[in-house]
This record gives sequence, structure tokens and C-alpha cells, in this order.
Amino acid sequence: MAEASSSEAQDHFTCPVCLDLLKDPVTIPCGHSYCRDCIEDYWVQADNAGVYRCPQCRQTFTPRPVLGRNTMLAEVLEKVKKAEVQAAPPDRCYAGPGDEECDVCIGRKKKAVKSCLVCLASYCETHLQPHYESPAFKKNKLIDTTGQLQDKICSLREKWLEVYCRTDQQCICYQCLMDEHKGHDNFLFLLKEKSVLMEREFQQRIQERKKVLPELRQAVDSLTHSARAALEDTESIFSEMIHSIERRRSEVRDLIRAQEKSEGSRAEGLLERLEQEIDELKRRDDELEQLSHTEDHIYFLQVRPLDFLPNNILHNVFGLKFLFHLIFVNRSLLIQRTSSACESVSAE
Repeated sequence: MAEASSSEAQDHFTCPVCLDLLKDPVTIPCGHSYCRDCIEDYWVQADNAGVYRCPQCRQTFTPRPVLGRNTMLAEVLEKVKKAEVQAAPPDRCYAGPGDEECDVCIGRKKKAVKSCLVCLASYCETHLQPHYESPAFKKNKLIDTTGQLQDKICSLREKWLEVYCRTDQQCICYQCLMDEHKGHDNFLFLLKEKSVLMEREFQQRIQERKKVLPELRQAVDSLTHSARAALEDTESIFSEMIHSIERRRSEVRDLIRAQEKSEGSRAEGLLERLEQEIDELKRRDDELEQLSHTEDHIYFLQVRPLDFLPNNILHNVFGLKFLFHLIFVNRSLLIQRTSSACESVSAE
């Protein structure tokens, strides 16, 4: 009834130009009402002729009428719009994805709330009322909608599925029970009983999984604890290794510097003596050159021999090179041992 009255109101307050409810309604001299924008746009086409007509009755006006807002009509329209908003069903009443639709609704279907086992149809709140009010439907059995109704109807006989065949593991109607499934052993289970058994099975599975939960949590906690302990041990081992390497580095560095200082001083002394010997040899060579031109061979033979440095002086110099070679070898061994230690930690 409310829908019919709303439709009549829309027809009465519809703009003849846009065929929608009047917006900013104005009434022209002939008494017809239009949306302000609609009648102004319509009359723009007649500006050149200077004659303006009513789109409905074709009455002409010269000059162009001044448009004034119809306040009373605007207030009535506002009340009509509010009434429509209040009367319109909320979106949640309409069927959405996964909802069972009303089999009677036309156009946008509402969500079904009950299914009739006799009619084999589902109904929304509005179309369900005859089942509550009409004596012809009051004896029909209604159930809550729990899914698509067609999934609960036998595809062979269009009857309600009420029995479960354990042999064939499928739901059947009573007619199928007497025909195709007749004589099956231990297969008759009412759906209600079947649902009870399934519920028990689900509860049993829930309890079994609840028992596993503490063990799984304990395993996760143990894993977390072990990982944390391994991280702490690794940090400790590597810190100790780094400290040991730093200590050894300091010792080797001091040793190299001390050896450098000692051998450097000795090498400087040797260098100085070599330079002195070279100078002395040059001086003697000059003397010998002069004596070779004289006949005094006795004096030549009496010249005192020089006190030369030993020939192993180069061996001493090469000793420094050997020392640095040993340091390089020790460095390689240190790197190799460090790598082996890291691999051992990783393997653990």
C-alpha cells in the first residue's frame, strides 16, 4: 500500500521535461510546474523568436515570464523525499553474494528468510506473510534458510531430502528410499541424526587438535630458546676470537717494530762501514796506481793489507728478508685457522 502511494506521489510531482522528481520547483503562469533548470533550458531555444511556450499545454507567453520558486511545492517535495527514504528497505534486506534469494521478488531480489518444504520455495519477510495469515499455507512446514534451497531437493523426484544413505554416501528423499535405495544395509539415518554424528565427529577432531596445540607451542618455545642460546654462544665465541686476534695482532706488530728497529740499526752500521771501506779502497787504489810507476818494489810489498768486512754480510742482510717471510707465513696460517674456527662454529 505504501509502495502504491509513493508511486502516485512520484507521478504527481514529476517534472514533465526530465521525468524526475521536481528540483527547485517553479510554476509558470499557466499553472504547470517544472524544475528551474529544465524550463530555463527549454526556453533558451525560443530566445530568438521571443515567444515562450509551456511544454505541456503549449500556451504562449510574451515576454519571457519571471520564474519564482514555488515554496509550498518545494516543502511538499521535501516531505515526499523523506517518506521515500524511510519507506525504502535497507540494503541489508537485499540478497547479496552467497545469500538465498526470494523466489517471488521481481527485479532486485530480497534475501530469503524462510523456505517452505511443501512449496519448495524460499520467501523474504514480505512474501512470507501469506504463510502466516492464509489458512491454506498455515500447515506448511517452514525452515530457516541455510543455503540454496535446490541443494536440499531431490533432483529425481523434486522431494525434500530427509534421509542419508550410508551405502551410497548421499542424501535421498523418502521415495528414493523405497525404490532405488531399497534393501541397502545399515544406511538409514535421518538427516538430524546424521548432523548429530557429524557434530560429534567435529567435536572429536577439535579436541584432538586442542591436545596437539600445547605440544606444538612447547616445540616452538624450545626452538626459540635454542636459537637464542645459539646466538648468545656464537656472539661469545666470535668475541673471544676477535679479542684473541686483536691481542696477537698487537704482539706481532710490537715484534715487527722491535725487529725492525734492531735490524735497522745493525744495517745502518753495516752500511756505514761499507761506505768507509769503499772510500779506503779507492784511496789505496790511487796509491797503488802511483807506486806502479816507481822502481821501489820493496815499499809496494810492505803496504799493510786492509781489514775488510766478512763476506757473510750479505747473509745478514738476507736474514731480514727471511724474517719478513716468516711473518707472512704466520699471517696465512692465522687466516686459515680463523676460517677453520668459523666453519666449526657454523657446523655446530
